[in-house]
Amino acid sequence: MSTTRRAAVLGSPIAHSLSPVLHRAAYAELGLADWAYDRYEVDEAALPGFLEKLGPEWAGLSLTMPLKRAVIPLLDEVSEVAASVEAVNTVVFTEGGRSVGDNTDIPGMLAALRERGVEQVERASVLGAGATASSALAALSRICTGEVTAYVRSAARADEMRGWGERLGVTVRTAAWEDAAAAFEAPLTIATTPAGTTDALAAAVPDRPGTLFDVLYEPWPTALATAWSDRGGAVVGGLDLLVHQAVLQVERMTGRSPAPLAAMRTAGEAALTAR
Repeated sequence: MSTTRRAAVLGSPIAHSLSPVLHRAAYAELGLADWAYDRYEVDEAALPGFLEKLGPEWAGLSLTMPLKRAVIPLLDEVSEVAASVEAVNTVVFTEGGRSVGDNTDIPGMLAALRERGVEQVERASVLGAGATASSALAALSRICTGEVTAYVRSAARADEMRGWGERLGVTVRTAAWEDAAAAFEAPLTIATTPAGTTDALAAAVPDRPGTLFDVLYEPWPTALATAWSDRGGAVVGGLDLLVHQAVLQVERMTGRSPAPLAAMRTAGEAALTAR
């Protein structure tokens, strides 16, 4: 019987995922030669069957869209952090065979911001209103002492963001996407939108802006991140988030801490450059 410990990232589409690069780099640095990390194309319909077939060699799973919410009813336990945003991106299998869901995106965001010296802000802006935006609100609930303004495209999205704010204990004001340039007046702006969405806003970045957290990592840098940096602002990128949340996943799955942040970041940067 194989003694290899296994982990993987699941989602659909999944071919673009950098998770295998990051986790394998961690295994190599930690000397875990008997650990393997792969990727599997799995959609919501296929998820229950995939989980049922996993054997005792499996240590954990990373989950991306569209599985972060779909996996919740299939688990034995869900952490308070994951439950707060109804999103699980990490599953750890215990020695007793239980499946435990967690969310490392939220602490990963906080760690990425802390690395750039952002530990508390008096107000913040969020561009977008999808699943990542709810995680951003959860992170802001821990470091923002004042109001968060969410810039959205529809009344339904506005209602959704205000609802998340109430649930997470964050005062959320919503504004129309057409006014999104006003977001840059806040000391922290978190952009959670798909590639290309914020390109038109690059020209509106003021001189000496605060901090931009753009969750994209491909393509990088985005037009907004480039303009922000050119005008003297601090920029936190999607790779920063990806690496920090992966560090937490490695630690939870392997039981080894600390995970090798520098080696994982270097591997991620090399993989993106190679693309």
